[in-house]
Amino acid sequence: MKAIRMPGFGAAPVLEELPDPQPRPGRTIVRMAAATVGHIDRTVWSGAFLQHPPLPYIPGVEAAGTVVASERHAPGQRVWVRGSGLGTTEDGTWCELIDAPDEALGLLPDGLDMALGAAFFSPCTSAWVALHEIAKLQAGERVLVTGATGAVGSMTVQLAREAGAIVLGRMEEAQQQPVDLLVDTVGGPVLEAALPCVAPGGRAVLVGYTAGNTLPLNIAHFLQRDVALLPLNMFRREAAGRAAVPALLARLADGRLTLEVKRFALGEAARALEWITQRGHRGRAVLVP
Repeated sequence: MKAIRMPGFGAAPVLEELPDPQPRPGRTIVRMAAATVGHIDRTVWSGAFLQHPPLPYIPGVEAAGTVVASERHAPGQRVWVRGSGLGTTEDGTWCELIDAPDEALGLLPDGLDMALGAAFFSPCTSAWVALHEIAKLQAGERVLVTGATGAVGSMTVQLAREAGAIVLGRMEEAQQQPVDLLVDTVGGPVLEAALPCVAPGGRAVLVGYTAGNTLPLNIAHFLQRDVALLPLNMFRREAAGRAAVPALLARLADGRLTLEVKRFALGEAARALEWITQRGHRGRAVLVP
């Protein structure tokens, strides 16, 4: 099979020919149709993630495809693949044949584009958990979303509107009339500038840090504003995210939710890793065989 391997942290990805994985108990072999390239992949690749697979390794934490061999899943079944250490503690999804733990698979509805099946989990479940599990969003609340053109931001906007919230995509509007909830997907100076837009007693859910991972905090001002800072940790809230998956996939399948994807050939992994860092890029990157 063809696979992308990282020979070292920060090193250029290499397209190689590797032996096909063989069936074994507790594992499912999936023929990859699309594999996501995300910021977590960049973090692992940089060596900055808390865990990492032994070098060299196959990156990728998410994918979609069809079952080839499994004791639990029927051959030919359309599935999405994520978690259970893929791409973080063991080889991941950037390969033609994925060797995945059985529990990493979920069923993919017929008719849903495989690229969406690979890309949906992180942005859709992050947005859902941020709004409904952490922020406890109520209809009629005013919500400011930073990074609203990105994958998570766009999904947050769509789900918040579906829930009856008044969603603002521009900070200038929130500066005129403070919001009840800030969902920040970019961090850094953007988060610093957005926090004063939250009304006293409001909440701010911290989702991402692509613009920077530090926040200068004037404690006296922070206490006076009385805003709750609520971090989103999807590793800890994985179960809540997975519980929401069937409803989210149904919305994607019938068009109630939309998610942009940009396709790259498997050998273009380096270009995909660069593309997701570009300011203003829309949607998610996926590798296709």
